[in-house]
Amino acid sequence: MKNTVCMSCRSTALEKFLDLGEQPNGNFFPAADEVENEPRFPFSMLVCQDCWQVQIEEFPSPEFMFSNHPYITGVNMPVVDHFHRMADRLIEKYELKKNSLVLDIGCNDGTLLGIFADRGMRTFGVDPGQRTGKLARENGVVVAETFWTEASARAIRSLNFRPDLITATSVFYHLQDIHDFIRGLRQVMNERTVFSAQCVYLLDVLEKNQFDHFYHEHTMIHAVAPLKRLFESHGMRLLDVERYDVHGGSFVLDVGLENCVHPTRSSIEETIRAEENAGLFEISTYRDFTARVEKNRDDLRELLETLKAEGKTVDALGAPLKGSTLMNYCGIGPDLIRRATEVNEFKIGKVTPGTHVPIVDENAPEIRADPPDYYLLLAWNFADFFRKKYHDYLARGGRFILPHPELQVI
Repeated sequence: MKNTVCMSCRSTALEKFLDLGEQPNGNFFPAADEVENEPRFPFSMLVCQDCWQVQIEEFPSPEFMFSNHPYITGVNMPVVDHFHRMADRLIEKYELKKNSLVLDIGCNDGTLLGIFADRGMRTFGVDPGQRTGKLARENGVVVAETFWTEASARAIRSLNFRPDLITATSVFYHLQDIHDFIRGLRQVMNERTVFSAQCVYLLDVLEKNQFDHFYHEHTMIHAVAPLKRLFESHGMRLLDVERYDVHGGSFVLDVGLENCVHPTRSSIEETIRAEENAGLFEISTYRDFTARVEKNRDDLRELLETLKAEGKTVDALGAPLKGSTLMNYCGIGPDLIRRATEVNEFKIGKVTPGTHVPIVDENAPEIRADPPDYYLLLAWNFADFFRKKYHDYLARGGRFILPHPELQVI
């Protein structure tokens, strides 16, 4: 599907600011014998010059991207730690009690809902993923295996569900019809309900050159100002926003109905002023970003080619979706990277999308017997975690290559 209008405000004042070429679905990891028929899709990013929403130009169907989604929350320890902090903060801020009902949209394997359940709350998940839905049910979570839409929300409302808290972590920027999603929220919310969405923050993406946060799943990258305008158009009110370091820079935005009992905090207007001061509402900011991204790409390729000429070995640490964007955009394949290491069972034994680097278990004997001279840290957003986990490797002279915000070797 191709976007010809802004997905948020419906304006046609869109400018393309970054073309990442044709790329595969970064969350489909083919076997080595499946690479011949791997589909690719156009991949460019646009910004609306009326509301300053950033969005993808063209995307595949959601069924293609999400029905067999390989991401598993529970194996990602920095995210699990973040969920504990976020859950405790929401419980404190909105005085949630035992038996409060928490609904998680895009619940994955149920990790976040498990935290609320451990605190005595009732939980319910919505997620279209077949693999992760099975894991969630094994973890004791009740899951509706569907996408969140106005129609599915209406069906859930018929069960007399009135959640006290609705969460959507790393989901609210995966949407192809954000208005339908919000109409679904209104189906089940009342004056006490809080919708809390965790999103990758556009400000961090631009300031830190995080172009690999763009991929086909991420149909939109959010800032607070465009979302304020969007929610107000649906009779809803922003309540609070807090920033977190997870995923390289995120925010958690809380929203209620216009008559919500919870007040709007000063953080909303303070954040919007900071976005304006950072140039998020100026087209030159996006053009400058693209120039830095192109330099980043060229510097990374030059480094990898130099290391290859010197006889050094380089592996990729992790095979996250953002790594697919980076490797495909930079043209990094098996000629420069020997293999990628992973902990996710759905990726091990496959190859990286589009670039076809073999993916192996990070604890495989061949890794211990022949560690690389360098790891390209594709999961750069968890650099601190990997520094601790790979302390011995680094102490023995191993090196990490970090692609952002500027290329560096540590």
